[in-house]
Amino acid sequence: WGEIWENAVYLVCNYSPKGNWIGEAPYQHGRPCSQCPPSYGGGCRNNLCYKDSQRSETEDMNEVEKPQVPLSPRTTSKPVPKLPKKPASKPFTPKPASPRTTSPKSQSNPYLAHNIKCETKLRDKCKGVTCNRHKCPAFCLHEKGQVWGTGTYDAQSSICRAAIHAGVIGNGGGLVDVTRTDKSPFFVRSTKNGVESLSKYKSGNSFVVAKVEELTADCYTTVAEICPFKRPYSHCPRVSCPANCKSQPSYWSPVIGNNIYADISSICKAAVHAGVIKADGGFVDVLPLERRRSYTGVLKNGVQSESKSNTEGGSFRLFAVKM
Repeated sequence: WGEIWENAVYLVCNYSPKGNWIGEAPYQHGRPCSQCPPSYGGGCRNNLCYKDSQRSETEDMNEVEKPQVPLSPRTTSKPVPKLPKKPASKPFTPKPASPRTTSPKSQSNPYLAHNIKCETKLRDKCKGVTCNRHKCPAFCLHEKGQVWGTGTYDAQSSICRAAIHAGVIGNGGGLVDVTRTDKSPFFVRSTKNGVESLSKYKSGNSFVVAKVEELTADCYTTVAEICPFKRPYSHCPRVSCPANCKSQPSYWSPVIGNNIYADISSICKAAVHAGVIKADGGFVDVLPLERRRSYTGVLKNGVQSESKSNTEGGSFRLFAVKM
């Protein structure tokens, strides 16, 4: 464009529905001067485009070139009032994120045995299977704390003084296992081991006490062998584990589960898995529980436990021992 070709023939592009295929002309003949470029003003003389003083716009103007529009005469108009500019906003500087401090979640007690006082009553302590083993201090024989009953004691009795009365511990204190029982119709007084108990001829919640035995186990000892679960709950002796149970093969010392284990698991190897003792052994407290539908195996503390479901027997949980 921009050049004048004498005797030029202008062709119009023919974009037919069939497309520009071979055998179909991509161009068709058009009327002379029908597509004169705007730079020539659309003028036509002797069937040729030429520049004219008047430049008019046509509907068929070539879309490649910008339309040539005559300038409109300038007219003075009232200036449009400018709106006041907003003050430039200060650049946003994000505040340094302060480290989020979350309150530590209350973790479950890692110990099965609860330290109590001489006057602590059973009804003052927490309920549940994890609140059945208590450690009494020394010199409770002459301390305050009343006891009702003989053998079976009222729930308002002092645990430690009832244990001395029953002969479970002496004045030097020690571990006591407590088993809650059904309501007793009455409680009989007696004096035993230096403790005088009282009578109560009124029914009330009751409990019995038992001495906590100690058992020296090997790497193959299981809960199913020494203290299987029985309703409503059972007590196990405090277990002393030997060293090197971690290295025992799984077919002799299996560990099934995680945190809660099937009762056919090795107590001592499961204790290493749970982190209750180290590989060099130590004491553990064992809590028998009801059967679980399934157990998930994980690798912890160098011990790989197994996954199983629909196993027979009960389960158990392990606790560290304060020495």
